[in-house]
Amino acid sequence: MPAKDWETRLAAVIAGWEGGERAAVEKAASLDEIERVRVSFLGRKGTLALLLRELGELPLDDKRRLGPRAQELKRSIEEAAKLRMGELTETLDQEALKPLFNDPTLPGYPPPRGGLHPLTQTIEEIAGILLSLGFEWAEGPLIETERYNFEVLNIPEHHPSRDLMDTFYLEGSEGLVLRTHTSPVQGRELEKRPPPLRIFSPGRVFRRENVDATHSAVFHQIEGLCVDEGIGFSDLKGTLEVFLKALLGPETKLRFRPSYFPFTEPSAEVDVECFVCRGAGCGLCKRTGYIEMLGSGVVHPNVLKSCGVDPERWSGFAFGMGVERIAMLRWGVQDIRAFYENDLRVLGQFAG
Repeated sequence: MPAKDWETRLAAVIAGWEGGERAAVEKAASLDEIERVRVSFLGRKGTLALLLRELGELPLDDKRRLGPRAQELKRSIEEAAKLRMGELTETLDQEALKPLFNDPTLPGYPPPRGGLHPLTQTIEEIAGILLSLGFEWAEGPLIETERYNFEVLNIPEHHPSRDLMDTFYLEGSEGLVLRTHTSPVQGRELEKRPPPLRIFSPGRVFRRENVDATHSAVFHQIEGLCVDEGIGFSDLKGTLEVFLKALLGPETKLRFRPSYFPFTEPSAEVDVECFVCRGAGCGLCKRTGYIEMLGSGVVHPNVLKSCGVDPERWSGFAFGMGVERIAMLRWGVQDIRAFYENDLRVLGQFAG
């Protein structure tokens, strides 16, 4: 190919670039438009690409004279396309981020926070009510002696609660068990300080139970004890009525049913009117209109004697309740295992 023809064609390509295509690239509104111009010059069949392939056919002197002009044009096209593509890409990225854009002058989003476990919430609410009634918080060990877990509480050796089927005995120990109720705190506190006293003791307890929707081998109880001069069953009824109405609402109706506990006499189960049917009878209350809430009674004289307290001078009452049972009734939880499986989808519903 004559060098003159090649130079004429190069001049036409340069004119096309400078005469309009450069401006088209610099003002392009899309990446496709830039790519169209780039391919028309530098694509496999692009005008400049064809010239560069034919450059090798020219005499050496013409190559040295015309080659730099062609390479300069190639660099100009590539740089203009790269610059505009960078600008468009940044603009498109900013547009994509606009829905997520946060004003840096606004306060930051607070990080997600956990909440109290529903059982902890229940314990704290019950504790708040009992503290307002003059009771003090008291605690005892989870591993108890048979003396405090049974004997001090007037539970005889033949009582079924002392059977291996109901109690966890520690292997290799002498008379140590995982406490089956929070009542042992009564004996420890009565021996520790003389009456009068009012205490309540929340905590975990352990029993050999088959785990199902309503039973667990580990659960929580709250025990209450009041010992003073002249305390009787009427004081128990008045205290529990105030307590349960504060816990469940002022319209709560109670009933006391005679029962039996080794450590109280007389003893009573305390029921409250069903939350669902309001006494009419439904599946939740087993058609009785009432739901069992807690056990109670006047402290047995043998319990006072075993702790060195004179039953002729002092008397008292005690009551105990299951925390899980109250939480299930209040929130409509159908399965006790929901409290222990640590499913955040469940526990998150109770976060306050």
